[in-house]
Amino acid sequence: MFVWLFHRLSGMVLLGLFSLQLCTGFFQASTSSLPWVKAVAALHRHAALNCLLVFFVIFHALYGVRTIALDLGMKRERLLFWVFTVLGTLLFAGFLAVYFACIAT
Repeated sequence: MFVWLFHRLSGMVLLGLFSLQLCTGFFQASTSSLPWVKAVAALHRHAALNCLLVFFVIFHALYGVRTIALDLGMKRERLLFWVFTVLGTLLFAGFLAVYFACIAT
């Protein structure tokens, strides 16, 4: 039940985050010197929003693959949950290490 609910909610959150990234990208390309334009443009490079976006992409994708595997007849639902949860955690931890070591400096 948790994975089903998380998958649906993360899909909605991803729509919002991708829309925000798209809109802030337009403000980032602006040559305006207005303070509110600069504030919105700064959101595009905000580390927390970028990390949140990657977190939801990773887990939404992996839980989607889990759902496909269950639909194809795999019967080990609990095992699939833990495999994809551990894999997602490792992928996200690797992303955070690379992001904060190389990109966010």
